Amino acid sequence: MAPRAKRQRQRADPDVEASGDDDDAIRETMSKSSSSSSSMTPPSQCPYLDSISLSNLDFDFEKRCSISLSPVHVYACLTCGKYFAGRGPRTRAYEHALERGHHVYMHLDQGTTWCLPDGYRIGPEESNATLKRIKDVLRPRYDEERVSELETGGPQWRRALDGTDFLVGVTGLNNIWQSNGRDDGMNAVVQALARVGPLRRALLLREEDELNARRGHHQTSLFSALANLMKKMWNAKNFKGHSSPHEFLQAVRKQSKEMFGGVKASKTAATRPDAMQFLRWMLNELIREEKKDIAKNASLSGDISSVVEACFQGEVEIVPEGDPDLAASSAPRKTSKFLMLSMDLPAAPLFQDVMEKKIIPQVSLERQLLKKFDGTKFRITKLPEYLIVTYSRFTKNNFFVEKNPTIVTFPTRGLNIADHVPIDDVKGSTTYDLIANIVHDGTPDEGSYRSMVYHASDKNWYETQDLRVSEVLPQQVSLTETYVQIYQRRDGK
Repeated sequence: MAPRAKRQRQRADPDVEASGDDDDAIRETMSKSSSSSSSMTPPSQCPYLDSISLSNLDFDFEKRCSISLSPVHVYACLTCGKYFAGRGPRTRAYEHALERGHHVYMHLDQGTTWCLPDGYRIGPEESNATLKRIKDVLRPRYDEERVSELETGGPQWRRALDGTDFLVGVTGLNNIWQSNGRDDGMNAVVQALARVGPLRRALLLREEDELNARRGHHQTSLFSALANLMKKMWNAKNFKGHSSPHEFLQAVRKQSKEMFGGVKASKTAATRPDAMQFLRWMLNELIREEKKDIAKNASLSGDISSVVEACFQGEVEIVPEGDPDLAASSAPRKTSKFLMLSMDLPAAPLFQDVMEKKIIPQVSLERQLLKKFDGTKFRITKLPEYLIVTYSRFTKNNFFVEKNPTIVTFPTRGLNIADHVPIDDVKGSTTYDLIANIVHDGTPDEGSYRSMVYHASDKNWYETQDLRVSEVLPQQVSLTETYVQIYQRRDGK
């Protein structure tokens, strides 16, 4: 081959230049690049494996070159932890290996390990305990047996590299959502959804589309980003006891056009979204993406159900006005599907009492709030497997946001809907147990969210607020300014 033609072929190789500007060139040269790389004869044992530093590795962030910001063929330096594009001559990773003397790199999409600047592959990764653990943290894999073990195998305590202990499934999340000193409650929402068994199972068992990653399609959907974050939270082989939702944040910002987690969400206090609005938006987006993927992959048509709908969707009947007896009425009944039940709190008092203190009202979820669905205006006709209850704690107008401090009393176990709401022809149990409670503390402008979650594997309650995780008593859960709750339906007998 002529020297000029050889140079042109090298420039087209994505692992040589890795510019990411020409996807067609990348697809055409993938097979050539892999065949030329495999022709190199590696030594029996790489002499640089002892230079790997696990404490410097962090795979929570977006997989882009730290210099060129290219998402194509990105490698992680296993010595310093930085990301670089390409591995051939004149690439960022190659130059880094020459300048710093760091020789071991792992492909972030394929999980293969390479020695630079020598250019040979180190492998298989499963033959080396250190490389295997790195790959398990980079791309954790789950099967039915492993997921079942997480759910029923008892508490799994692990020790991080810094010596701290963490409980698998209840790990802290970095607060990278916060804007202008205000917490939008997105970490609390993610922690709450991690308690929903069928949704968690679907996320953990979701396989990434490796073919698209090899072809340069690096646009991550919201469902895939949430799946990747959930896999990190439930990974027993993590290097640290917390995770960063950076990739999930990027997907949320792009999908919502920066309405959540972006600049637009923090312009004025009266228009900022909160945890309940984010949860409603995310559930609807997950349903839309699920149905789109199912219809595309399975070529289905008509009504396509999703795991989100199977978990949270119920049905409520709107009673016609002026109809005293719905059962005897021949008027057509209008039904509406719901993902969340909204409870109206009584108005907060405007005046102080004789002791110059405002009286904080107290209301019961069972005896008062559920009367909204007693059949006078609304009647629940279908109960979901997981019931999401929200409370109208914030009142917004064009100038300010006012918070309702009303205390809501509720049971953590044994909420029987049938005792308070007339429900006809409902199959299965009507009793629910609380599994997640999102709480708002402080003022609307400067307040913060925390999530109290029930960890089923060890049957204990934990309070999570960003990176902080602590165990709490069940009695403490009901002594909070609850905002969003998730109840799990008991198995019918």
